[in-house]
Amino acid sequence: MVRIRLRRVGSRHQPSYRIVVTDRESPRDGRFLEVIGHYNPRTQPATVDLNEARLYHWLQHGAQPSDSLAQILRGAGAWARWERLKGGEALDGLLAEAGSARPPADPRTSRVGGVSPRGSKKARAKEATAETAAETEPAAES
Repeated sequence: MVRIRLRRVGSRHQPSYRIVVTDRESPRDGRFLEVIGHYNPRTQPATVDLNEARLYHWLQHGAQPSDSLAQILRGAGAWARWERLKGGEALDGLLAEAGSARPPADPRTSRVGGVSPRGSKKARAKEATAETAAETEPAAES
């Protein structure tokens, strides 16, 4: 069975994914048939760059998306367009709509306050101190 799923690329704590068409038995980062897009969850909003013509081709030939990819496709609107394609709408109109539907994304990747998502001990201690100070200030004014 052919699956459409995510293939992780990027370094540690900086995930980025390729959307690939692969055989079900292939490992996550193993052999694949075709790369049909990219997904970067670290931008605001998450960036989904997808070749929808190839996506629809593979879906028409029986490929099944993984659960996580199905959620991404729903968020990007590609799954709704796929349902409309199955309902008989023209492919050209749907592809034109897909090209204009992409929201602009900030190309910079996000890091919370310049610290890695897990944070460092110093950063967590600084946040705790700031929160404690903020909680005690209103009590002194009363």
